[in-house]
Amino acid sequence: MDASTGWARMWRLLNEEERSILRANSIIAHYKRNQIIYSEGDEPKEMMCLLKGKVKIAKEGVGGRSQIIRMIRPIQYFAYRAYFAKERYLTSATACDLSTVCAIPMTIVDMLIHANSRLAMFFIRQLSADLGIADERTVNLTQKHIRGRLAESLLFLKDSYGLEEDGATISIYLSREDLANLSNMTSSNAIRTLSSFASERIIAMDGRKIKLIDEEQLRKISRMG
Repeated sequence: MDASTGWARMWRLLNEEERSILRANSIIAHYKRNQIIYSEGDEPKEMMCLLKGKVKIAKEGVGGRSQIIRMIRPIQYFAYRAYFAKERYLTSATACDLSTVCAIPMTIVDMLIHANSRLAMFFIRQLSADLGIADERTVNLTQKHIRGRLAESLLFLKDSYGLEEDGATISIYLSREDLANLSNMTSSNAIRTLSSFASERIIAMDGRKIKLIDEEQLRKISRMG
């Protein structure tokens, strides 16, 4: 993949001169599993697009406990909100797998936005959609019980990353700690709930691999909360 692939959704909104600027200033970087892409408190200097792999966005909470805020999938943009808010990063980004990221300086993005109203509207819509997702997730994580929260997280991962060739195994292998942090619970609660789902034949586990056996029942648990 090249820069034009990563910025495809923006690309069609730009003229040839703007595309040349975007292409000339794009940098592609590769990250190993568990490698930090940016840290909480860093100054936001680049907008990023995930070309390949998986990335988690997390925030450190009370007592140093981490909460996973978002999971990034290929051809999603991230790392730009803090720049527009004129603040440092409130979150951190870490590669969950071998990942390739395309980055462009926010100064270039800022310049393009000021010159292109269609691009400005694109970012307004993007940020609005992200805010809506965050609002819904906040309600679900605070009002649902443990089983409902974990069921929702498993379905969220399935909907985000899809299934492997067997049509059942979720195509991302998170640690139990990451699953817990995604579901707003302790690791021990995540382990117990996964074991309960497995004993009920809702899922099957093989190390970090999770296979969905009864997706409809999992969705029912998620809906009931």
